[in-house]
Amino acid sequence: MRIIAGQWKGRKLLSPEDKFIRPTSDKVKEGVFSSLAPIVPDAVVVDLFAGTGNLGLEALSRGAQRVYFGDVSAESMALTRKNIKLCGAQEQSVCFQGDWKRVLNRVADEAAGKVDLIFLDPPYMGDFYEDCLEEISRLKLLAEDGIIMAEHDKHVELPETIADLEVIRERRYGHIHVKYYSTINEDTEEEA
Repeated sequence: MRIIAGQWKGRKLLSPEDKFIRPTSDKVKEGVFSSLAPIVPDAVVVDLFAGTGNLGLEALSRGAQRVYFGDVSAESMALTRKNIKLCGAQEQSVCFQGDWKRVLNRVADEAAGKVDLIFLDPPYMGDFYEDCLEEISRLKLLAEDGIIMAEHDKHVELPETIADLEVIRERRYGHIHVKYYSTINEDTEEEA
């Protein structure tokens, strides 16, 4: 596992010993960051279900301003903190250990309405997606043009719209699918 591009390009990150931590593959990460390239520089990012911190650190390497890392697992957060230190990214990183709802509430306390990008990559066997999307909407976390990247297995069906969020793009990488959500544009809805 490594950083693909940016100031830490090629830097190897520590990998998990826990087989239940599933870092995003380089192929998927490359595709995700290619499509997000315009919004990453200077972005405020949330890496929810951080695991190793892989996605958030890639965002920082590519110029993100700040990343909030969150995970319920103490082992995952310890690994994320080690990888943050390995990259020298302590100043731009905030770590919250706790369940996803607690993490989102902590982020809301610090950055409600200012989050440009949320990586939503929970364990595939978990049933977190819809609840997380609804909570992100309820807390009004996203900035005006903010995006949520939801990585999921092809067998997991995610809604096209949920709360005030809608799918704006979808990509497939073999058995991994990625949906990008953004806040429904009220102007577009009124014109329809």
